[in-house]
Amino acid sequence: MAALRSRVEEVNDRATKLPLVVLDSMVPRQVLKAEVSNPLLMLLVRECLMKETPFFGMLGMARLADGQQVHLKYGVEVEILEGAKFVNDAVRLELRAGRRFCIDGEVDNAGQGWTEARVKFLDSEQEEMEEARGEDRMSVARAIMKGKEFTSPNMNMKDNKSLVDTWIQLAKENERKPGQIDELLEQLGDIPPSENPTELAFWIGALINPIPAMGVALEVRPSLLTAKRTEDRIQVALAAILRSIKHMDGSAPM
Repeated sequence: MAALRSRVEEVNDRATKLPLVVLDSMVPRQVLKAEVSNPLLMLLVRECLMKETPFFGMLGMARLADGQQVHLKYGVEVEILEGAKFVNDAVRLELRAGRRFCIDGEVDNAGQGWTEARVKFLDSEQEEMEEARGEDRMSVARAIMKGKEFTSPNMNMKDNKSLVDTWIQLAKENERKPGQIDELLEQLGDIPPSENPTELAFWIGALINPIPAMGVALEVRPSLLTAKRTEDRIQVALAAILRSIKHMDGSAPM
């Protein structure tokens, strides 16, 4: 019985406890290609691959009004994609961001040297349902209506194109390398409908703050990850894509 209890506790730990790496404020669907020489991160990658659990938590940093940088409590679970290679004193790997989470307890040092914490995984649909049953029951409905602005024809854009189509067209003129935007769009997949406003907001954030950065939009991923309300996420994404468009078309450079 004790052995069974220990096994159950181990399974529960694996389901809710993640090794943590502070590197970038990734949002769902993003892919990070990197060559890393940090010995501790290399050890973590080896451990994850050996245990056939190729996942760990990715956190970013946020800058406070006084200039101080702090670790975020909200991040994403990243998957180590197939093809990770250890070369000399480094590892080349691709990481794909998946489920969002918030740290739900103390951050501890694992025996191998890295930090880990129990986390609570966040489900967009569940969050929206709970919000719709809260004090401001119309907030999600307003977010859905605002979300339509991303893909609807816009009379303020050239040729009445939508905000997303306009951004993509301008971004292709500002690519760091040929095909960067097409590759990005392939990674992100289809844009979520406005009826899924949280996922839509994160898709927009992944679009305008790509990896590697293009420098054509303000960094909004930490704000999206830490926002408490669906409507706030949509508003952050909407304001950011508009400002990015104005920067790229020259009407209001940042």
